[in-house]
Amino acid sequence: MITDAQSPWKVDSETGRLRDILLCRPEHYAWQPTNAVALKTLAEGSRGFSLDGVKQQYEGMVTALQENGVTCHFIEPLAHLPYQVYTRDSSQTTPWGPVVTQLFRPQRRGEYASIIRFYQETGGPWAYSTQGTLEGGDIHIIRPGLALIGHTGERTDEAGAKQFAGWFEERGWEVRLQPFAEHFLHLDLLFCMAADNLAVACLEVLDDDLVDWLRAHQIRLVPVSYKDAMQLACNLLALGDGKVIAAAHATAMNAALKAEGLEVIELPLDMLTRGGGGAHCMTMPLRRDPL
Repeated sequence: MITDAQSPWKVDSETGRLRDILLCRPEHYAWQPTNAVALKTLAEGSRGFSLDGVKQQYEGMVTALQENGVTCHFIEPLAHLPYQVYTRDSSQTTPWGPVVTQLFRPQRRGEYASIIRFYQETGGPWAYSTQGTLEGGDIHIIRPGLALIGHTGERTDEAGAKQFAGWFEERGWEVRLQPFAEHFLHLDLLFCMAADNLAVACLEVLDDDLVDWLRAHQIRLVPVSYKDAMQLACNLLALGDGKVIAAAHATAMNAALKAEGLEVIELPLDMLTRGGGGAHCMTMPLRRDPL
């Protein structure tokens, strides 16, 4: 591991003011049969898919980030890695620097090269996942001292989750490891932090003891239906300062968040969510203001 001071990339929550983010443009994007959402999309046929449409929606997200003061950093897209766009999975920024994760799917493992190159050029990485599998979509750094890591036995398995959790626990954090069904791909399909002490969650699916744990930590939960969760409604990106980026088709959730006083930047993202990932999946925060 490198020393903490060597990396400019540090995140101690999901909700601090977002300053820098890691992205990959969808130059070679195509729906892949690697998760339940995409399998359903492909089973219905590829009606409506347009790479130009994908790029247009993606650039809309980039513009929204930039208009809200976020500096966007991009890795190089490679033709044989169509899911590089989902940069949430291939690394995870921590309060001490970036961790390079261990992707499960053979079709995605090559993503490590561009990720390592970026961090080596900009200060890092701080650590490497070397046990089991670990993907960033299962990791939620809720606030300083508190984290939640989901594991299914595939995308993130228990060994990978325990290794990552150990680095936090050594530094005094409370970390909950939460098993859930692989059908849901990553935990960020079912749960995401929207603002300080406020999250969106599919209460129909999450275990009661997890819901009780979240509430015991004073985290209020905005319920999202199973149907909406499977359309990536929960998969939002908190910008801090009471703002979130969310899919425009998540109408019920967006209305609930507005009722909570949040500013919801609603973007057309269906070309990408139908492949299995939304605003949370397509972004890896590199630097947030500390809480």
